[in-house]
Amino acid sequence: MKNENEFRLTVDSKSINESFARVVVSAFVTPLDPTLEELADLKTAVSEAVTNCIVHGYKEQFGKIYITGRIVEDTVKIIIRDKGCGIDNIDQARTPLFTTGEGDRAGLGFTVMESFCDRILVRSKVNNGTSVTLIKKIEGKAKW
Repeated sequence: MKNENEFRLTVDSKSINESFARVVVSAFVTPLDPTLEELADLKTAVSEAVTNCIVHGYKEQFGKIYITGRIVEDTVKIIIRDKGCGIDNIDQARTPLFTTGEGDRAGLGFTVMESFCDRILVRSKVNNGTSVTLIKKIEGKAKW
């Protein structure tokens, strides 16, 4: 029998829910017995994706953020989706230091996600939202 599990979560696009999403994902991957580094990596990537929904997807308005998680064997896939403004140019958005945000935004969100996951997929349509899929294999402590 395959080791499989999944969850679905919908939260408001409020900054307080960024930490909530991190905790949910952390608890979800616990059965894989991740190392502290693997757990920190995944939490950071989730944090960046959720923050992007709040800051860029919905900008000055509120909406919903949809988070789905799935484990198959030793690989976790987290999909974080919004129904916000969408991304006009995904390649440009994934360029380090590029940002449409104001103030203290560094433009490193996708770069951080890419560095902490094995793979990320970004799909977006202007005025229809964005979906970011984070894929990470968990080696786990038991395999060390």
